[in-house]
Amino acid sequence: MKNSVLHPAASRFHADHGWLKSAQTFSFHGNYDPQRIQFGALRVLNDDTVNGGKGFGRHPHDNMEIISIPLEGTLEHQDSMGNVAVINPGEIQVMSAGTGIYHTEFNKDADEPVTFLQIWLYPNKLNVAPRYDQMEYASGDRHNRFQQILSPDPDDEGVWIHQNAWFHLADLDEGFEAEYHLKNNDNGVYVFVIEGSIEVNGQVLAARDGYGFWPEPAVAVKALAESALLVIEVPEKW
Repeated sequence: MKNSVLHPAASRFHADHGWLKSAQTFSFHGNYDPQRIQFGALRVLNDDTVNGGKGFGRHPHDNMEIISIPLEGTLEHQDSMGNVAVINPGEIQVMSAGTGIYHTEFNKDADEPVTFLQIWLYPNKLNVAPRYDQMEYASGDRHNRFQQILSPDPDDEGVWIHQNAWFHLADLDEGFEAEYHLKNNDNGVYVFVIEGSIEVNGQVLAARDGYGFWPEPAVAVKALAESALLVIEVPEKW
């Protein structure tokens, strides 16, 4: 497809720090490829596994929208705004770093690993007041449908961020076909397969593959096996 990028799972960057194993779709820290910096406003998509009781020590962020989606295990968060929280599978966490924030992220369980998606988006407003939020979503609401978990509107379904972006999760039965309709036809779409195998607009994707394309008013998805996926709709330019 014209104006598309395919990121097979095996092509991701990898970092192994012992306590942390990270598979990185885009350039991150010491892993750099000038052809894989971002997809529109989507800057980071890391698939992280942290050993029991370990985690990221206190570190800063600014002017970035940071989203965490636990897949297995529990993640403990603390930040310089005084927030202390535990994030579980079935929840989404968001931070607008804005003018600056410090935080830590640790595996709450001393024995079992935690696996989560760490996602960064460039904001459409700089130097906003830092903010934190998290939300639980009902897993049944994404069975054979696209469940919205993030948007730019505080009054809409899911958490909100300072960017014209939308996140949707879907759990699809084998053979099920669905269409995702863009909220803004000028946006791009990045599809990340969490589990299973799907076909997206004719492109076959396996677990942990990523596929981005634009502009496309609708996205046709067919599950080739029982599958879970994350659809990230973001501006190509902002």
